[in-house]
Amino acid sequence: MMACVTNSATTHPSRIPGYDGGPFTHRPELLAQPLFWLGHLYSCAAEAEAEELLLGADEEAAAEGQRRLLEGDEWPVFTVPLRGGHRLYVVYRAAPDDPGVDYLLHHPHWERAELLAQDEGHFMGPALSWPELCAAADNGLPGGSTSDPGARLLLLLPALGDEAVPDEAAGRVAAALRACTAVEAPEALAAALLDAQGPAGAARWSTAGGVGRVSDGPYSYRNPDNHFALPPARLARVSAALDGVGST
Repeated sequence: MMACVTNSATTHPSRIPGYDGGPFTHRPELLAQPLFWLGHLYSCAAEAEAEELLLGADEEAAAEGQRRLLEGDEWPVFTVPLRGGHRLYVVYRAAPDDPGVDYLLHHPHWERAELLAQDEGHFMGPALSWPELCAAADNGLPGGSTSDPGARLLLLLPALGDEAVPDEAAGRVAAALRACTAVEAPEALAAALLDAQGPAGAARWSTAGGVGRVSDGPYSYRNPDNHFALPPARLARVSAALDGVGST
């Protein structure tokens, strides 16, 4: 149905600096399972129509699969490589009292990974603009959990928040849904997901001097006006990494 998954152990971090948890496990085979995507994208279906289009008759099975991932003894981690040696990590945080999915960015020269979004009851984000999401999905770099651009796009989609998504985005998301899932109406679902854009909703992105691309999202670590935002130097290196400049 989709996705060239990658089983190389080099894509699986044994630890992520500055991020507590684990033990981590590499589960790229999940990306070839249509039910996995229903649970992974569930938070993006903020409206009842989108939820019905996503889950259909598979709601119970999708919920059970997601529950097993978030209540297990190991924390599945998926990797998307970026230029300059940076990597995005999608971590299924199977903490007994605090489950969720974390989106982190790291480079081997950094002392710690940067937490960019948390997909859970108290969502934090967005982490990515549409151009950044597409750049990560389409870079063609080896060394990730999957080499498939559509699977990479869906893997990172819950971290998206962008009010300036272009018209062609719906077709791009629909193609990924058609390839990776068994949903009956991928075009309608893609439009619904992009309209709602998950619990944080759409954000406005702009370029600020000294810090690069930032958002105005009230729950975003990349909004310098938030008291919990990343410091300016770290905002700048995150922006550079996601732009493909590769600053370390």
